[in-house]
Amino acid sequence: MVRSRSLRTRVIGAAAATLVVVAAAGCSSGGGGGGSADASPTTPAGKPATVGITNTSLGNILDNAQGRTLYLFKKDSGTTSACTGACTTFWPPLTATGTPTAGSGASSSLLGTTKRSDGSSQVTYNGHPVYTYTGDHNTGDTTGEGLVAFGGAWYALDAAGNQVTASGSSSSSGGGGLGY
Repeated sequence: MVRSRSLRTRVIGAAAATLVVVAAAGCSSGGGGGGSADASPTTPAGKPATVGITNTSLGNILDNAQGRTLYLFKKDSGTTSACTGACTTFWPPLTATGTPTAGSGASSSLLGTTKRSDGSSQVTYNGHPVYTYTGDHNTGDTTGEGLVAFGGAWYALDAAGNQVTASGSSSSSGGGGLGY
């Protein structure tokens, strides 16, 4: 869906989104964030899962062990990440030191890893390297949905590992066209 906005609306939206990103980058990365621990994905045995499913305004989408939405980056090529350097400050890759685990609703057969340029292992789902977004603070936040930053668009993933697109006004994405 093509959204038509006035230049003023775009500038205000981009400025507001930039302030959110800057504020999030300045926050400590310790624990919390306001999401409910009960909403974080778990394995059938009740242990924390690397990837699970959460219900949001976009429907059922992938999230990480802290309940944060997982995104794909359209600029990635196959399982090779195109998000490096400053990009990872705003879009941290989901990394794993061992084998990633699937929580309820996620498919373990779609989980994998790929080596990043820094040597770390990034989690993939249905062949897509996955990332969180620093603008998301609580379980179910999807503020990164549809943003264009670092040369490509960012989208949440559904349980099948496919790109989710906001279907209208219920999305909480903002700031489209940020030119990081």
